[in-house]
Amino acid sequence: MDREIVNNIKSLGIDMIDCANNGHPGIVLGAANIIYTLYAKHMNVNVEDPTWENRDRFVLSAGHGSALLYATLYMAGFDLTVDDLKQFRHIHSKTPGHPEYGVTMGVDMSTGPLGQGIASAVGMALAGKILHEKYRLPKKSKLGKEQSLFDYHVYVLCSDGDLMEGISYEATSLAGSLKLNNLIVLYDSNNVSLDGKTENTFTENVIERFKALNWNTILVNNNTISSIDKAIMEAKESDRPTFIEIKTIIGEGSINENSNKVHGKPLDKDDITRLKLKLKIDPTEFYVNEVAKANFAQQIKERSLKKYELFNKLAKELDYHETEVNLNLNDMSFDSDLLEELRTTNGKIMLEIAKRIPNFIGGSADVGSSTKAVLPNPLNNFIGNNIYFGVREHAMGAILNGLALNGYHSFGSTFLVFSDYLKPAIRMTALMNLPVTYIFTHDSVNIGQDGPSHQPIEQLASLRSIPNMLVFRPADAEEIVGCWEYIINSKKPSCLVLSRNEVSINKLTDRRLIAQGGYIVRKENELYAIIICTGSEVNLGIKIADYLYKQYSLDIRVVSMPCRELFLKQKKEYQEEILPKGIRTIVIEAGSRCGWEGFVYSDKYLLTLDRFGYSGTKQEVLKEMSFDYDCILQKIVKLLKFFP
Repeated sequence: MDREIVNNIKSLGIDMIDCANNGHPGIVLGAANIIYTLYAKHMNVNVEDPTWENRDRFVLSAGHGSALLYATLYMAGFDLTVDDLKQFRHIHSKTPGHPEYGVTMGVDMSTGPLGQGIASAVGMALAGKILHEKYRLPKKSKLGKEQSLFDYHVYVLCSDGDLMEGISYEATSLAGSLKLNNLIVLYDSNNVSLDGKTENTFTENVIERFKALNWNTILVNNNTISSIDKAIMEAKESDRPTFIEIKTIIGEGSINENSNKVHGKPLDKDDITRLKLKLKIDPTEFYVNEVAKANFAQQIKERSLKKYELFNKLAKELDYHETEVNLNLNDMSFDSDLLEELRTTNGKIMLEIAKRIPNFIGGSADVGSSTKAVLPNPLNNFIGNNIYFGVREHAMGAILNGLALNGYHSFGSTFLVFSDYLKPAIRMTALMNLPVTYIFTHDSVNIGQDGPSHQPIEQLASLRSIPNMLVFRPADAEEIVGCWEYIINSKKPSCLVLSRNEVSINKLTDRRLIAQGGYIVRKENELYAIIICTGSEVNLGIKIADYLYKQYSLDIRVVSMPCRELFLKQKKEYQEEILPKGIRTIVIEAGSRCGWEGFVYSDKYLLTLDRFGYSGTKQEVLKEMSFDYDCILQKIVKLLKFFP
């Protein structure tokens, strides 16, 4: 029966790819034994309650193998139909080209960009260990030796490509350091990548690499269900994460097996016919052996149901339930003469958030002492809320995604210029719509002597270009509070960009108006022009406007725009109330002009920075780049042309 189920999974996967005329048959034929063994013999899931909190998680890090996953989920009894399989890689289907979180029941995260899956699985496993410690039962229970409400495993199916990507090294290094023994990685080791044999590009001893990373390692030389089953059982007994290398044949059974020809394009019709004959399966397209399907589903149900029922019983006894959390910081106030670095102010606000939000967790890429985004309880033996990620920005982002996929509002911090290291993970945050907050400090060239390699120019524009990502650049303490209230309560992907320099609190800023994205911080009596500013440039804009009024009786409105994305989502009436048509508008921001063009009549009204900086003192760099107070004032005077 095992063989019949596996062959039916292979057959359905190949039919899906053939029907779509697009896909990756190699992994379907080579790794079917792996995924079947995992689901049939080990995965604790409930197809009727696929988001059950204590379910085992499965991450198809080799996301190009989606046909294999969908065929397996269908045969296992998840909410998929043969018609869904026939719609593989078609628009608005339950079976998209790569697995998508929230689209297909049974898919625990979106995967596809190689390395992201295995790295996010580290975050999932870390979440599981934290939950395990947090919800330990007061006495030995029927759960056995795991005396906790939570004891799930995270399984990953990865490919050569996942292990070649640098993020996998970053993430698995941390997993080994943390001894995440609930994490089991199954490596589809077939010696072939898209462009040819891996001997051309990937020759290291992967087992030895993972041993060096403090992982338990197992080599499975024969791709059989019994051997894979034995390896997984052994892995579950380890006190460290386990890496299982399974020697497979890509495209096994195809005339092009063991070559890159079978990696990324459909099999031809004759090959499919011959293959199904070898598999001894009905050649009818999308044939389903109903007896085999029922057997597969029954295996999963018999193993998982008792654990599912016990979890619900114990959860009721412990009064465990997911609560809706709303953040309100209205009782937090600041001295009117506050003069403080925004990164420092933000750190204080985060301490208040941590007191009120139990699932608030995160850390920094070894720069917490500089970003000040540090919570008071370091993670130790999986108790605490502050994670030391080490110098691993990219992995940090993916791990934050894994934590968020398991119920946490996670955050990570580094310098704004290093957001580039995180970009692929940030994109996945936005794609999955996860409550992850990226905190970026050292937000402009005014950091001075660190030089151009550390002075951000294009990063703000880059982050703002990501769909479904909110980028906040607050002006002072009041605006930071408003940003956090919106971020936590909206549960949206977000970036919080902060200055390293001291900023005074402004009596005109208003935390309640952050949700509008932009609002007036200096109101005029007779409107002459408008200055839009963000971050620490808001005080600069107000200072210039006050000078122009005092010196020349010109009344300038100043608009703080902490979140451009939110402002552009407001009704047109509000946007035009803040920025009336026909009024000259100037933008001041210490970053790229990209994205601001629609706010002004011509590019000359964009007082931005569009070239790399210099190594020097803050004052030297700002003057050299014509971005100090005097230079900006002169530019605005010239733009407004109110005297010869």
